[in-house]
Amino acid sequence: MLATNFRRPVGDIGNPATFPFPVLYETVPTASVRRVVMDPDPALIGEFIAAGRLLEQRGAKAISTSCGFLSLYQAEIQAQLSVPFAASSLLQIPGAERLHGQVGVITARAASLTKRHFTAAGCSGMPVAVEGMDSSPAFTAAIIEGKVHLDERAVEREVAAVTEAMLRRRPEVRAVVLECTNLPPYAAAVRDVSGLPVYDSTTLCLDLLNASR
Repeated sequence: MLATNFRRPVGDIGNPATFPFPVLYETVPTASVRRVVMDPDPALIGEFIAAGRLLEQRGAKAISTSCGFLSLYQAEIQAQLSVPFAASSLLQIPGAERLHGQVGVITARAASLTKRHFTAAGCSGMPVAVEGMDSSPAFTAAIIEGKVHLDERAVEREVAAVTEAMLRRRPEVRAVVLECTNLPPYAAAVRDVSGLPVYDSTTLCLDLLNASR
């Protein structure tokens, strides 16, 4: 887990009630949103590996993270862990493309999401559409800046608006991947607006745990 203070509603990876199985957590105290999203710091790799090993010692059967931007370090972290590890929901893009066709990505911050993140997640290139929450004030103030309390209804409206904007721009999108682990509480809104299958950090964790059995 990144070191954050905002409330995590059901659907968020940081709320254990999101999952139908027991969940263990370890926080990386120096992993701020800035050091992971805006200014990626490879020095964090060792700290995430250490947290992963603690989770293994506590009995974790599979491990993920609380930020999709950590796809950058997927290979390095997995190589040092003995259980299946998935850093980011972006790892689901290749499979979603095979099943559905063109994939659109909704991210916490499009300005920071680069081709490197997608390459590290096993993608052949940038998805056909990447739409960010960059200009969504309720989301940005609560999740990126940590300045206000999370307003779920306001964020839900923003997520729906971003989804609509993506589909207007790229109507050929046939599935949606939510990069941000704080977006799954609003996955139903994305499905309602788009009528498309939605992949996120919760579907990633379910698949990861099933694969580890």
